[in-house]
Amino acid sequence: MLQQALADLDSAYRNFFASVTGKRRGARVAPPRFRSRKDRRQAIRFTRNARFAVTAGGKLRLPKIGDIAVRWSRGLPSEPSSVTVIMDAAGRYFASFVVEAGDDPLPAVGAEVGIDLGLTHFAVLSDGRKVANPRFLRRAERKLRKAQQALSRKARGSSNRDKARVRVARVHARVADTRRDWLHKESTRIIRESQAVYVEDLCVSGLGRTRLAKSVHDAGWSAFVSMLEYKAARHGRRFGKADRWAPTSQVCSACGVKDGPKPLSVRQWTWGGCGTVHDRDVNAARNIVTAGRAGTLNACGGTVRPGLAPARPSETGTRRSAA
Repeated sequence: MLQQALADLDSAYRNFFASVTGKRRGARVAPPRFRSRKDRRQAIRFTRNARFAVTAGGKLRLPKIGDIAVRWSRGLPSEPSSVTVIMDAAGRYFASFVVEAGDDPLPAVGAEVGIDLGLTHFAVLSDGRKVANPRFLRRAERKLRKAQQALSRKARGSSNRDKARVRVARVHARVADTRRDWLHKESTRIIRESQAVYVEDLCVSGLGRTRLAKSVHDAGWSAFVSMLEYKAARHGRRFGKADRWAPTSQVCSACGVKDGPKPLSVRQWTWGGCGTVHDRDVNAARNIVTAGRAGTLNACGGTVRPGLAPARPSETGTRRSAA
């Protein structure tokens, strides 16, 4: 156990120095820090050298601890290389195994879908479907408020305060578990029904610092996009992200002409150039499909780009004599 903790510390310092010197790509890695006393979460990892085992009766055998009864969520696809036992803030214990799992390709389908994420609707698909935003944290606010009020009235350091803290943690854990389960079901359904999935590259960390931070974090956009990405890779689907600065809400998806910015209060608009009536979110989802395809290769090996847009009726033409 101590050897594994030292190995984790060594890995953390290596990642930190590699990030400082520029050898590591991605976001900058912070230096390792001591664990907070207020952090109730605990974790311990056992590798094969520690000689943990899964018994024939379905129990987990850990060194210096013994056999532990486990409620299995699913079977192990292969022999595990390590196991991490985690205790969360609510006092629940979980065992996470590292196993080698291969790809599980799904039958090919012809549909491609673009997804526009939002707060009024969690997701609007390019085929017109709209997924309602469940707002799990908002639903549990009343129960959470009562639990936090009871916690604030308990004396610090008392056993009653510790019990009240666990009740608050259980409410948060239930919200997180419900949200995660819902996100898994929605992402799996979209992956099964679509051959290619395209989403917008949102800056969730930036949106999390605005006045909509609570609603943004309650939606769980980052977790949803991550689920779509790894499930697409596992099941043989294509996944792509549209450019963060692409004007998906300003371009007509029918003719490709940019109409300019519009206030958020405008949910439906008519483009005078071609006369198409657009739903703002559905139009954005269709433009996300076009922008997502731009980075892929077509059957001839060339890049897929939107076609040329026809000229507007009001545009001034160039006469032959002017040349």
